[in-house]
Amino acid sequence: KKEGYYSLYSSVGARTELPGCSLCMGNQARVRPASTVLSTSTRNFDNRMGDETRVYLGSAELAAITALEGRLPEPDKYFAVFSKKITPHKKEIYQYLQFDKMKKLTLDYEKDIAKS
Repeated sequence: KKEGYYSLYSSVGARTELPGCSLCMGNQARVRPASTVLSTSTRNFDNRMGDETRVYLGSAELAAITALEGRLPEPDKYFAVFSKKITPHKKEIYQYLQFDKMKKLTLDYEKDIAKS
């Protein structure tokens, strides 16, 4: 938001959605009829996210680069941006979530487990 991308996307009629199961499940949120969607979900049935809508699946990396470029990148552009924007941060990006090793993780039912 602070970089101004949302305003730019809005000015050309594009939308971004919060991660979740509204669009991917075809629930209440639907895109404009006859839209084209790049989704990081696991389903790409036509009309799933809106009437006459074409859905294409891509990785989180492809979605991020597409957002930066404003369009699907050519392979050479994809790899150039990937090398510059993603590779330097791969240790932060590509790590397993080991919840059992997270010191700050607390669960509401931990006390109940300790009592039993």
